[in-house]
Amino acid sequence: MVLDNLGKSIRNTLKKIARASTVDEKLVKEVVRDLQRALLTADVNVKLALKLTKEVERRALNEEPPAGKSAREHVIRIIYEEMVEILGEAREIPLKKHRILMVGLYGQGKTTTSGKLANYFKKRGLSVGLIAGDVHRPAAYDQLKQIGDMVDVPVYGRPGEKKAPKIVREGLEEFKHTDVVIIDTSGRHSLEDDLIKEIKLVGKVAKADEIFLVLDAAVGQQAGPQAKAFHDAVGVTGVVLTKLDGSAKGGGALSAVAETGAPIVFIGTGEHMEDLEKFDPARFISRLLGMGDIKALMETASEVMDEEDAEELAKRLMSGKFNLIDMYNQMEAMTKMGPLKKVFSMLGFVDRMSDEEVEALQRKLRDFRIIMDSMTREELENPKMIKSSRIKRIARGSGMGPDEVRALLKHYNQSKKAIKGFSGNRKLQRQLMKQLESGNLKM
Repeated sequence: MVLDNLGKSIRNTLKKIARASTVDEKLVKEVVRDLQRALLTADVNVKLALKLTKEVERRALNEEPPAGKSAREHVIRIIYEEMVEILGEAREIPLKKHRILMVGLYGQGKTTTSGKLANYFKKRGLSVGLIAGDVHRPAAYDQLKQIGDMVDVPVYGRPGEKKAPKIVREGLEEFKHTDVVIIDTSGRHSLEDDLIKEIKLVGKVAKADEIFLVLDAAVGQQAGPQAKAFHDAVGVTGVVLTKLDGSAKGGGALSAVAETGAPIVFIGTGEHMEDLEKFDPARFISRLLGMGDIKALMETASEVMDEEDAEELAKRLMSGKFNLIDMYNQMEAMTKMGPLKKVFSMLGFVDRMSDEEVEALQRKLRDFRIIMDSMTREELENPKMIKSSRIKRIARGSGMGPDEVRALLKHYNQSKKAIKGFSGNRKLQRQLMKQLESGNLKM
């Protein structure tokens, strides 16, 4: 989970509100102090943190809760709304034919992010090409080529060529029938004049629809001046913040960039090519506060499950039908969606299990799949037939013990019972549909 420490601190503050018998001035001021401390620890700009908490205090003490909402729920909603306000409006990047120019200093993750973006658009049905426009860094072409191979996207480059505009011009001709062309460019250690000059020259050739500035979240509040300088020089249309996973200074980078007026369009949340997310302030803050993000979960699931298979599984679950094949498919899809901790944050379960418990659960799910791989089709379709002799055979075939096979069967029976309860609870189904439509789990 991105900005994990900030999220935990604020969620603890929200729990203090939720557990309070009454919401009075004393509690509001205590909550505001806790919120200030959490924001400042995450490197959020001091003035911005004070402005936010002052507005939270003013609204919490003066606004009446809307009809049907308690004072506790109202204060929590105010904190949510004011934090979303810091980050500005979301900006949608359309899935259409366009060119993207990537700019930024050295070491910010520009080349890796180019590959992640290529992967993002390719998974959404668009053809993609990468152009290696970094002519200064040794092995820059080789790195981009390696990343292109990882995501199965072609790369155009001319190792040894020192004129970036020439490479870009040739690359655009090479990819003239390609939907999305992403141009990686040279960086520098600082905003030197020759860097700006080269970017402007490349920009004239590229005629890019989007110019994305890539910034490492660990630079903290310095992300703001960098974003502004690039924005003034080349007209940045969006910012990609990288390495937000575990970044202590991530709060500073988020708030500083948002203040420049250049919208954050994507965030990097890990090392893998799939670890790139569209940035939506409301959904980001919802996950940060432990409210969940069902839409993000559904989007991630749609990338790893065939639509027809997902629909068929959903129908079976809603009807109460559930066998070991269904459970296997569920586990496989969950594994492809990334670490369980990330999935849990989308569900709003971030504080319900420790890191150690999550890792143990991940290992157990892996072992369960190994055990199911040793079962016959008949056993998977009809788990009731798995008795003592079959348990021993399955244990030997999977390299596990009989107790672990029994644990799997117990887990299956518990899951089946829970799904049967859900399929018969129309009220719960209606609640889930509302959550899917709104995109957030409500507190």
